[in-house]
Amino acid sequence: MKKALIVWGGWDGHEPKQVAEILEGFLSKNGFDVEVSDTLDAFLDEEKLKRLDLIVPEWTMGTIKKEQLQPLLAAVKSGVGLGGVHGGMGDSFRNECEYQWMVGGQWVAHPGNDTITYEVNIIDHDHEITKGLKDFKVTSEQYYMHVDPSNYVLATTTFQPSDILAVPCVMPVAWTRHYGKGRVYYCSLGHVAKTAREPGPLGLITRGLLWASKKD
Repeated sequence: MKKALIVWGGWDGHEPKQVAEILEGFLSKNGFDVEVSDTLDAFLDEEKLKRLDLIVPEWTMGTIKKEQLQPLLAAVKSGVGLGGVHGGMGDSFRNECEYQWMVGGQWVAHPGNDTITYEVNIIDHDHEITKGLKDFKVTSEQYYMHVDPSNYVLATTTFQPSDILAVPCVMPVAWTRHYGKGRVYYCSLGHVAKTAREPGPLGLITRGLLWASKKD
């Protein structure tokens, strides 16, 4: 049986506990033994982390101690998968550049806050995460991010010109990458539990978690 760890906390506005419960339910139904924790001390035991198949951080902003971060980095480098959503993984620990490098991106803005209806475009229809998925619309925060050019992008959204953006800008929504031997998956959807439950976001999120849990 595969083992997963979900660690939730940070800013309450992203409903980390509720989103963690959605992801826990999905993973449990797919045969995972899931541990859920609301403390970053769950990352302290490096050897325990290295026995996992998947780590899911759901922790917006906040700070992390070196003795908590280093075992997490080491575990993913050793081959443990990492997967997460929205600010729970893409806007965590803003001062930790190594964490951001592992994730492959960092949130910087969401123009219009959560009132934007925008389209998510699948750009790789052959990848196991996105095969069979179609473009869909979502009303939520549209994440503008700093992203690593080495990411393998699976889905995008387009920011339209505005008073702060002169031209249209295509922005990654979901990507894969590796950090050491570990598979890493990120999806910028899943602002709150209601959004994470919608069929479009939920399909893209959960397929990515399964991919990240596999070993190369």
